[in-house]
Amino acid sequence: MNICIFAANYLPNIGGVERYTYYLSKELINMGNTVTVVTNNVVNGLNEEVSPEGIKIKRFPCFNFLDGRYPVKKINGLTKKLYNDLLKEDFDFVIINARFYLHSLFAAKFAKQKNVPCLTIEHGSSHLSVNNKLFDFLGGIWEHYVTAVLKHYCKDYYGVSQAACDWSGHFNIKSKGVFFNSIDLSEINALLETPVCDYRKENDIPKDATVFTYTGRLVKEKGSFELAQAFLQANIENAYLIIAGDGDMFEDIKALKKDDNRIILLGRVDFKHIVALLKNSDIFCLPTVYPEGLPTSVLEAAAAKNFVITTTFGGAKEFILDESYGILLNGNSPEEIIPALKKASEEKDYRLNAVEKSYQRLKEHFVWEKTAQKVANIIKKGN
Repeated sequence: MNICIFAANYLPNIGGVERYTYYLSKELINMGNTVTVVTNNVVNGLNEEVSPEGIKIKRFPCFNFLDGRYPVKKINGLTKKLYNDLLKEDFDFVIINARFYLHSLFAAKFAKQKNVPCLTIEHGSSHLSVNNKLFDFLGGIWEHYVTAVLKHYCKDYYGVSQAACDWSGHFNIKSKGVFFNSIDLSEINALLETPVCDYRKENDIPKDATVFTYTGRLVKEKGSFELAQAFLQANIENAYLIIAGDGDMFEDIKALKKDDNRIILLGRVDFKHIVALLKNSDIFCLPTVYPEGLPTSVLEAAAAKNFVITTTFGGAKEFILDESYGILLNGNSPEEIIPALKKASEEKDYRLNAVEKSYQRLKEHFVWEKTAQKVANIIKKGN
């Protein structure tokens, strides 16, 4: 089948929706389908190209509002040309990733104009926040408006987790099912076998040391700063914390750690280096209060057989079902994080058993072969 997937942001921009779109497209192609990704040119890349995996990509010119987090199409000659080219395609199905973008309205209207069935996949579990009460309030109003319009064009909704489906209910949307956020386990296993570097060796970390790791954007809601605070206050013997990522909190964490070499800041690193880091790590911690759908970083950590500490926010609780799989926090204050860090580092048998149990759950439910097959089954039915 010929499938068109709309995503407001896409690679090489890095984010959960971007990677979800890429891996879903890749797996649908492996199943014999043709996939076109329609996105916005946030990164000033080529307007049209075909990826090595065979994914056709169309990038529309746009304004990069909120530092590219909310792109809005420009109305110009190039936009009209790309749209007219798109109209000439004979698509069998349209998938819309994320609900609250103008890009999603554009996608739903396109599907209606072409008389092609479509569905929308929800990726969040709360309103988008920019850490400003006024803008968050106005953003919430805008989100309700965009959703109300979208509901006139698209009738079928799914989520990357049950938490995402539950959040759709806030907009009086009854979701039809879950397409779990997933990982390419074979890709990760290949990278684990031949890691691009050894972070323990590069940073003079003893082999018997306990390494905690955080990967992701360094924004306030993700809890990286609170994790660094907790790690320093816990003062766990022979332990290190490696933080990979960039964002607003980078300089704050750098100032907090001062000259303490137990905290290592890597800055932004690519996927291959993230996997190499996870191979050198024992415990992954994501103390997020961000409206996550289902954090990819948690699944990647489990794939590399890291013990997982995260929070009940969003869909992580659908993977870490109880304490036998990992540790779920109700918040991300240092006072809440410290006991989890100590328990995971001190109780090694418990930690290793939880790692194996979460790894088995990962293989059974959170790999792209299974998620893409669910999507393909829905597409074949036409709704």
